[in-house]
Amino acid sequence: MDDSALFRRGVAALLERAGVDVVGELSSPEALMALVTSTRPDAVILDVRMPPTHTDEGVRVALQLHTAQPPVAALVLSTYVETRWARDLFSSGSHGLGYLLKDRVDDVGSLVEALRRIAAGGTVMDPEVVVHLMETGGQTSAVSRLTERERAVLKLMAEGRSNRGIGEALFLSPRTIETHIAAIFEKLPLDSDDKALNRRVLAVLTYLDDHP
Repeated sequence: MDDSALFRRGVAALLERAGVDVVGELSSPEALMALVTSTRPDAVILDVRMPPTHTDEGVRVALQLHTAQPPVAALVLSTYVETRWARDLFSSGSHGLGYLLKDRVDDVGSLVEALRRIAAGGTVMDPEVVVHLMETGGQTSAVSRLTERERAVLKLMAEGRSNRGIGEALFLSPRTIETHIAAIFEKLPLDSDDKALNRRVLAVLTYLDDHP
């Protein structure tokens, strides 16, 4: 059994032990789409690298699922931070989509919560991606214009938290959080006229683009 098959079997076993009903483990996009059509799962977990090229097939399949009728939630796993893949994934919207590093699956609780969030129409962005970039990024990016508090809010936005959740984490009122988020949207180069895109996700992806 190759490494990808071992990883796939391991993730399935973790989810099954956590009480998640796993309807299949597949290695090709074609087989996966056929199973989705026949079973209509609540969510699908994808490796960003899938046959035949082992490059970005996982992102492509996730976008197919996202635009299907009805759409199917998709969680894409990646070994490394890839800015282009993240932006491609959220290019047509963010509801029901997630992007996590593979290390996250060691925490089955976080993995299950991510699945539940995207299945409910939410968005998941691995917080470690943003934390790493905030620690190592340069000082000339658009995000360098944010205050320390605004960066903290941006990190929590990346975790998919609501305004209320951000306020509880930072011990700030909802009105204060709204003010900080408005400032973030104003300082970052977001396409505010495109109502199809989630500006909360675009704010995070702008950070990723500024620190490839």
